[in-house]
Amino acid sequence: MLNKVKDSVFIGLGIGILIPGILGCIAWFLMHRYAFLAKADLLLIACIAANAGLLHYFFKLNKENLGRGIISATFLWAFVFFFYKINQ
Repeated sequence: MLNKVKDSVFIGLGIGILIPGILGCIAWFLMHRYAFLAKADLLLIACIAANAGLLHYFFKLNKENLGRGIISATFLWAFVFFFYKINQ
């Protein structure tokens, strides 16, 4: 199914924002639901790192523009995490 995705930077940016966003919501829920995960910021970093797997997959399919969008979204998520840690 992902083979048929159009090679566009904006689609890659959308994928790169959507996947870690969903995973981050799940991690956020777990961090607030279970006390022992309250300080587990590594879960949030793992959500951002999920983009590395997507990046590798799309580069393997020679969809460089999708990869560029995903890496851009990864930097955006990294800045969001940085500001979250500063304000914590």
